[in-house]
Amino acid sequence: MPADRDERIADFVKPFRVKPGSEVSLGKDFDSAFKVGSKKQGQELLSRGIDLLAEYQSRLYADDTHGVLIVLQALDAAGKDGTIRHVMSGVNPQGVSVHSFKVPSSAELDHDYFWRFAQRLPGRGEIGIFNRSYYEEVLVVRVHPELLENQKLPKDSRGPGIWKRRFREINDLGAQPHRQLDQDREVVLELVERGTAHPLSPAH
Repeated sequence: MPADRDERIADFVKPFRVKPGSEVSLGKDFDSAFKVGSKKQGQELLSRGIDLLAEYQSRLYADDTHGVLIVLQALDAAGKDGTIRHVMSGVNPQGVSVHSFKVPSSAELDHDYFWRFAQRLPGRGEIGIFNRSYYEEVLVVRVHPELLENQKLPKDSRGPGIWKRRFREINDLGAQPHRQLDQDREVVLELVERGTAHPLSPAH
């Protein structure tokens, strides 16, 4: 029975997976009204998923070579908090950290935009959850110019190419799953301290 449920979880998740490197249009490729199975079936799968997650967390901690970062990016009231509450209910809270990113503090504004996210990347054997993330930098900040102004960027970095550059920086970072997250954090912080605007580009 457990193996059967594991296969059902894999089948359920499959339609939502995006192949690395592929382009996706949420409106065209995903149906926002998508629904499958009954509430009871969903609760059974959730219960099994929670058990699996707890098991995998134990392995992650024992192996002590990788960290896992979960990024939840969605509109307000889309269910991010509920997802954390339900899906992560079976894990050991000592090995999990949850970070919500709102308006940057004055200290955060004195650094490169990625600095505050790099500070909170999980270490080896840990799970980190970002409730909103660096994707805000090409969403909310793009819509509200005053937020960009508060970032105190050099004049030559405020041109029309900034959004393409940020998209590239964020995508480049996400395309490096083989790198240890705590190593990424060390590299990011070292480069930021040297004055490099962003670890993935010569200028910010």
